[in-house]
Amino acid sequence: MRFAVIMAGGTGKRLWPLSRENRPKQVLRLIDGDTLLRRCFQRVSSLFDHRNIIVLTNKGYSDLVRDSLPEIPYDNVISEPAVRDTAGAIGLAASVLCRFDPDATMAVVTADQVIKPVDVFQQAISDGLTYVENNPDALVTFGIQPSFPSTQLGYIKLGKAGKCSECENKIFKVEAFKEKPDLATAKEYLSSGQYCWNAGLFVWKAKRILELLCENIPQAKQPLQNIRSAWGGSGQEDALAENFVKLPKISIDFAVMEKAPQVHAIKLNCQWFDMGSFTALADIIQSDAGGNIISADQSEVFDCKDSIIVTEDKNHLIAAIGLKNMIVVHSPDATFVCPIDESARLKQLLELIKEHGKEQYL
Repeated sequence: MRFAVIMAGGTGKRLWPLSRENRPKQVLRLIDGDTLLRRCFQRVSSLFDHRNIIVLTNKGYSDLVRDSLPEIPYDNVISEPAVRDTAGAIGLAASVLCRFDPDATMAVVTADQVIKPVDVFQQAISDGLTYVENNPDALVTFGIQPSFPSTQLGYIKLGKAGKCSECENKIFKVEAFKEKPDLATAKEYLSSGQYCWNAGLFVWKAKRILELLCENIPQAKQPLQNIRSAWGGSGQEDALAENFVKLPKISIDFAVMEKAPQVHAIKLNCQWFDMGSFTALADIIQSDAGGNIISADQSEVFDCKDSIIVTEDKNHLIAAIGLKNMIVVHSPDATFVCPIDESARLKQLLELIKEHGKEQYL
């Protein structure tokens, strides 16, 4: 059977004070009143039976996820008892799926991305599923056609294009995965036409990715086997708590994708944004005449230019005069004000808040 696995474990510290330790970015209502998690679910819901949509999230976020996605079964929200990277999370999901369907095909998507148009994404995922079902040893990743020489994203180098008779998209051989480049290298990648941004989306057989994970990370084999054996029984949660923490912190790219023999890619010719900071709203929300990005039901701005104003409170008015290149973010108990070009220092500010004993605001 076909399954979708939504990765929804990120915290999103760069979206403070809206995102908190107990309220991650994927449940923030920043885009027309929708959450990123809800948008992600809507993208995959027409491709998969709701009973076959799994969400992986941090233990503290489980209730928030279930409240946001009432359509999926309660047990389809899997809580990770510790913070691990994508290899551990994917290993957990693959182990659970193999327990009940050894021939499961799984698509891995992330909850913190904005992708438009949706039909392009859906066709690409559908083609990936079809290709993997016809080629069970293949791993399929998805590359975004780059629109500028980004130094903040990883890249995929594409090789020869193939054709799957049952797919609308071409299937490319992946020659290499590249880390975030410097500007000169990014410009070379863009001009060559051989590189795509790494979207962090995947399709593969659950059994195959589990085999490769255990081959490349031997110390993960026994913990994943223990979780798989116990899943669905009375000892499920104890086995998960005991074994998940034994998995190493490593990304799926480092652990498997860079080493696997049959890695292929499908190009996504669409708008794609990783909602990692407030400045990313400029790619999602249309600016006003002054270049301001406003995500607020109630606002009045006078003589403001190129600023970002955000609140989720429909009854809270943000009024501003003369702002230039500023960020203003309101939450019920904290307000963040910062020049846009200083926003990268937010992590230092959060450390200062913690140092001063104000953890209740984090």
